[in-house]
Amino acid sequence: MTQNQPSDTVQIVNPTGGSAALLVCEHASWFIPDALDHLGLAADQRQSHAAWDPGALGVAMRMSQKLDATLIASTISRLVYDCNRPPSAPDAMPARSEVIDVPGNAGLTQTDREQRAQTYYEPFRSAVAAHVSSATAPIIVTIHSFTPVYHGKSRAVEIGVLHDVDTRLANAMLDTAVQHTDALVLRNEPYGPENGVTHTLREHALPGEHLNVMLEIRNDLIQTEEQQNAMGDVIAAWVAEAAKKSGAKGAVQCVK
Repeated sequence: MTQNQPSDTVQIVNPTGGSAALLVCEHASWFIPDALDHLGLAADQRQSHAAWDPGALGVAMRMSQKLDATLIASTISRLVYDCNRPPSAPDAMPARSEVIDVPGNAGLTQTDREQRAQTYYEPFRSAVAAHVSSATAPIIVTIHSFTPVYHGKSRAVEIGVLHDVDTRLANAMLDTAVQHTDALVLRNEPYGPENGVTHTLREHALPGEHLNVMLEIRNDLIQTEEQQNAMGDVIAAWVAEAAKKSGAKGAVQCVK
């Protein structure tokens, strides 16, 4: 597996991967550049689930290995810029995330927002767009994690299979879920397109009618490297089967 980092805000893993699958991890890191003075947050806040998706990158890295797939990951905290949101979205640079106020995002001017988007989002967006445009029939799979308790409410769902208007790959994954995992798998949970979470799919998959799905994994299931690898193995095989059932034009094979 090779790695390439064309800028300090995006990492491309296995750039010449042979799989039709393109893996995307928008919330892979809790890193906040020094120039932003930690956004005014305490250390525990900067490393909480509000700042990133714990475990998601580990799962995505394992999937990249198993599928021989390219992985594009953001290397900055979603509190700096949420790469799964367009620049026009208020929560692209949230002043509050769940119960955490983000002082460094309070009172941003339009110029501030445009500079943030250009610095932290555009390299990521461009990297995904370039890969999609160079591929014959890309299959876009985004990998996320979510907290078991949100605003004090427990979540029973363990794996969410999310989609926007294109349901082909999501349907195939849901139809084959019990063959791959005994986890509680639900459609468009714990979020759905009405929550604005399918931006990457809308931006890069829907215009070209590329197969796509967004996966959400409850983060207590992927806390350790061992858990992340095991989950990556499961989902890689699951995605490969679902892609075939969806009529994928490109090859997606999982190494056993």
